Amino acid sequence: MIILGINAYHADSSAAIFRDGVLIAATEEERFRRVKHWAGFPSLAVEFCLKEAGVTLHEVDHIAIGRDPYAKLARKIFFLLKNPRGGVRAVRDRLSNAKKVASLEDEFKKLDPSIDEKSFRSRIHQVEHHRSHLASAFFASPFDESAILSIDGSGDFTTTMTATGKGNQMQVLDSVDFPHSVGLFYTAFTQLLGFPHYGDEYKVMGLAPYGEPKYVDELKDVLIFDANGLFHLNQKYFRSAKSGIISYGEDHIPVVAPLYSSYMTEKFGDTRSKEEPLNQYHKDLGASVQRITELLIFHILNALQKKTGLKNICIAGGVAQNSVANGKLTRNTGFENIYIPSAGHDAGISMGCALFVYNQVLKQPRQLPVYSAFTGSRFSNEEIEIYLKSRDIVYTRYPESEIYEIIAERLINSGVVGWFNGRAEFGPRALGARSIVADPRRADAKDLLNSKIKRRESFRPFAPSILKEYVSEYFEINDDVPFMEKVFPIRKEKQALIPAVTHVDGTGRLQSVDRNTAPRYYQLIETFRQKTGIPILLNTSFNENEPIVNSPEHALECFLRTSMDMLVLENCVITRNA
Repeated sequence: MIILGINAYHADSSAAIFRDGVLIAATEEERFRRVKHWAGFPSLAVEFCLKEAGVTLHEVDHIAIGRDPYAKLARKIFFLLKNPRGGVRAVRDRLSNAKKVASLEDEFKKLDPSIDEKSFRSRIHQVEHHRSHLASAFFASPFDESAILSIDGSGDFTTTMTATGKGNQMQVLDSVDFPHSVGLFYTAFTQLLGFPHYGDEYKVMGLAPYGEPKYVDELKDVLIFDANGLFHLNQKYFRSAKSGIISYGEDHIPVVAPLYSSYMTEKFGDTRSKEEPLNQYHKDLGASVQRITELLIFHILNALQKKTGLKNICIAGGVAQNSVANGKLTRNTGFENIYIPSAGHDAGISMGCALFVYNQVLKQPRQLPVYSAFTGSRFSNEEIEIYLKSRDIVYTRYPESEIYEIIAERLINSGVVGWFNGRAEFGPRALGARSIVADPRRADAKDLLNSKIKRRESFRPFAPSILKEYVSEYFEINDDVPFMEKVFPIRKEKQALIPAVTHVDGTGRLQSVDRNTAPRYYQLIETFRQKTGIPILLNTSFNENEPIVNSPEHALECFLRTSMDMLVLENCVITRNA
């Protein structure tokens, strides 16, 4: 049975394909289009998935889309009637989305004109946004029974949803409706702090350790915890709850409208301009926003744990990308075991809606848990060599027995290396397939990377990739973290050994590298360990203010326009002096 899932007409559009419940391929459209958070129909991602599965559209049994414009229709209508001034745009946007979702067969017909639209339509399933998130976490997890949380900005008029899962079925327990959203709360303050672009919230998470959470009490008037374990927003602080939140132009780039009201600026200060340096107030406000968000997540999860009595929790949604909060969950809630997918954000909806159809709708048995994010594009050495020769690029193809020594030596000698290996990751984080790596022992590595490649804010940390067997030796908490989804304290006696990946508060957003899941990346780190005694590499995404590189061409172009020292494309190595 072949099931194709898509996230379409929404930020981070993507596609995923399953055969008999086993994930074959999954990827974001932005990797092909080279436009961050691309939000149209994922035609290139769909074509890639079909090719990887070796099937045509005629052979796809079911197609799932993680959108249901008619979900909570009565509540939407009530909201629009209650807010007539801002309702026109909201109605227009929702009608436009409904029309697009209702005519999906038109998009697929562009890919294959031979399909019969009427019969094709019968294969399409509309799965509500948050149920897709829930499914992406629970049905991919190792747990037979678990509590589940989906929490993000907004989707299909819901912002938060709780559920339980057992076997191949989930049961929704409760939800929070738009405009009450912790995601939009975090975004509003992200904008106030001078980071206006879609997806900038991670910058506040990186800024927070430089401040003190002095304003949590004041923020409790903005984000209000309810006795039932949920929450609501004080609408005086927000202005776009009555109008469109995200708009998409013809370029399919998501643009977030300003969310904060004049009342918020009156209470928390004017918006920081792009030229204005970050002062201590900005840092303290960022720390306070991060802290109250953590407290709210604990509040929701503790109530959910008491309600269900379960010890396992699966989490997805944009807020589930808050790795700082994720690293504190077992210490601050009654849950003991956590699963968060590699694409917990909206790209993961393609995977989730397909799993929802396979397990929840068709009642098929669950398959093995998903611990690998490597489901994207791949290229052979032969394909890479053909491309490099077409560009007249000087390179050396090393045998497997020699290449790790070559790269490790370059890293030890102050090198910054672009590492392009195997299938690309599904999700927003580089996990050793499309990574830039460096020596974590260098105190100046952050400045080195920012001057050579990244050119990003100095307060943003770089992450450590650590061999799975050594996590307890370097981190205070020993846990499998395959998708770089948690931040843990680094042991004090180890912090001076790895200053490049130790954040200002003594923490690190680790990725535990498993030999079986990422054998070549594991071997690279192991070779570095044998030479230095350190089982860690600094790992950051292979890009420069663009989507993570997807092909040898993207990797080479990034290498050529930056000051990277070495580019490794599978076994083909290009050095700067060459």
